[in-house]
Amino acid sequence: MAKMTAFRLTGGDPPAGFAEVEVPRPGPGEVLVKMAGVGLCGTDLHFLDAPGDYPYELPFTLGHENAGWVEDVGDGVDEFSLGEAVAASSGSFCGRCARCRRGQTNHCFRFGWFGRGFGADGGLASYLVVPRHELVTLRQVDPRTAGPLTDAAATSYHAVRRTLPKLVPGSTALVIGVGGLGGFAVQLLKALSAARIVAVDRSADRRRAATALGADEVIDGRAGREVRDLTGGEGADVVLDFVGADDTMKLAVRCAAPMGAIAFVGVGGGTVAVGQGLLPAGCEVFAPMSSTIGDLQEVIALAEAEVIRVDAEVFPFEQAPEAYRRFRAGEVSGRAVVTPNG
Repeated sequence: MAKMTAFRLTGGDPPAGFAEVEVPRPGPGEVLVKMAGVGLCGTDLHFLDAPGDYPYELPFTLGHENAGWVEDVGDGVDEFSLGEAVAASSGSFCGRCARCRRGQTNHCFRFGWFGRGFGADGGLASYLVVPRHELVTLRQVDPRTAGPLTDAAATSYHAVRRTLPKLVPGSTALVIGVGGLGGFAVQLLKALSAARIVAVDRSADRRRAATALGADEVIDGRAGREVRDLTGGEGADVVLDFVGADDTMKLAVRCAAPMGAIAFVGVGGGTVAVGQGLLPAGCEVFAPMSSTIGDLQEVIALAEAEVIRVDAEVFPFEQAPEAYRRFRAGEVSGRAVVTPNG
């Protein structure tokens, strides 16, 4: 069997490293993808920083923001051509259960929180096998930097799309945390809504980046009074928290307007009390989970129309550990992307 190098979570010390594994073969209905670029994600850091506390059997190859070129196809696959650029959905789904048939592929009964880079082998290797129904063709976007569209952008789009009915002219959208997901949210809000966009982040660099991406106002982490002042005391019609820590969740509640919406997108481990009298009257609160294959198709269409862009810093495969180190330290401009095949 042919071999390839993969960057795998082992749970050891260090918790991840390079290893030689067999090149996978596509089965019926599957596609072998030659990896072009893999976006790094905060979920990867949760795995790397939590040795001994894994919900999955180890080892497995990291990487769930994947794009590349079709290298081979299994039996029954005739819709993809060899060499065609493709992106893979960040989450696996069966396509057959009741939720998948309703388009809710992010809540698939079969897979849930299991998939590429989440217990199964991901894309930080030369090749990756993906079921045909989890791939989307790339026509204009470079697959070397398309990976973040599959999770960071699609997850932001999933949350933003749900709030669009509240973002009428004269409304305000507040984005808390303008990292990878929050940066995409600012772009999406600018492109898809008439709202004034207010971005909150403690980092001066990220606040400057938010302005460049389309935010109308940027303020630091002490935002409650400023948001009230900007909205005439009403608060923001939509609040998107991409951090999910105790302080940002409390800030989200303080800044929301009556009959508004709060989306807790970040998974920072925080909590906040909700209930009658604890929230603005009529305020909707939800915690969106990832994105659907439909979201990914629409995000790629927006990227190919140059409505949104991917700001990525690219690292060669052998520098994957350094890419994770810099990503964890907040030293990466935009998203970190590793290129397994150069």
